[in-house]
Amino acid sequence: MGQRKVKGDVLKQKLKSIQVGIVMGSDSDLGVMRESAEILEAFNVPFELTIVSAHRTPDWLYSYAKSAHRRGLRVLIAGAGGAAHLPGMVASLSPLPVIGVPILSRISLDGWDSLLSIVQMPPGVPVATVGLNGGRNAGILAAQILASSDAGLRSKIERYKKGLGQQVKTKISKLKRMGYRKYLTAQEGKTI
Repeated sequence: MGQRKVKGDVLKQKLKSIQVGIVMGSDSDLGVMRESAEILEAFNVPFELTIVSAHRTPDWLYSYAKSAHRRGLRVLIAGAGGAAHLPGMVASLSPLPVIGVPILSRISLDGWDSLLSIVQMPPGVPVATVGLNGGRNAGILAAQILASSDAGLRSKIERYKKGLGQQVKTKISKLKRMGYRKYLTAQEGKTI
C-alpha cells in the first residue's frame, strides 16, 4: 500500500511540473510534432503530448483547452493539417500562448490550407505560427517563452544558439577546404 502511495505522489508531482502541452489533430501529425517533444526534452522542459481533434472530439478539445492553465501548463503547441482549426480553437478557449504548427497532410493543398487557417486568426485571438511542418521551431519558441522567467532555461537556449553558430562555422571551414563540388558530393541529400 505504501509503495502505491509513493508512486501516486511521484506521478502527481510530475503532472504538476508539466509546462507545455503539445496537441495534434491526428496521430498522422506525430512525425512533425515529435520534433517539438524532442527539443523540449533536450532543454529538459516537462511536457505532455496528446491527440485532440477539433472536428472529431470537440468536447475533448473544449475540456483540454479550458483546463490547461489550471493544470499548470504555461504554453500550448497545436499542430494540424488540412483545415487546421485546432490551434485557433485552442487559442479561443485558453488564456495561454498558443503556437500553431501547420502540417502538410495527405489531404492538404500543398500546406497552404493549414498555414492560412492558422496564421489568419481574427483580432483578439492570436496564434504564434511557425513554418510548415515546423515542429522543432515550435518547441524552441515554447522554451523561449518559458525562458523569459527562467534564467537556467535561458542559459540552455543561449548555449543551443551558440551551437547553431558553431555548426555553420564548421561548414564554412569544410566548404573552404573541400571546394563546392566535393562538398556537394559529400553532402548528397543533406541540407548545407
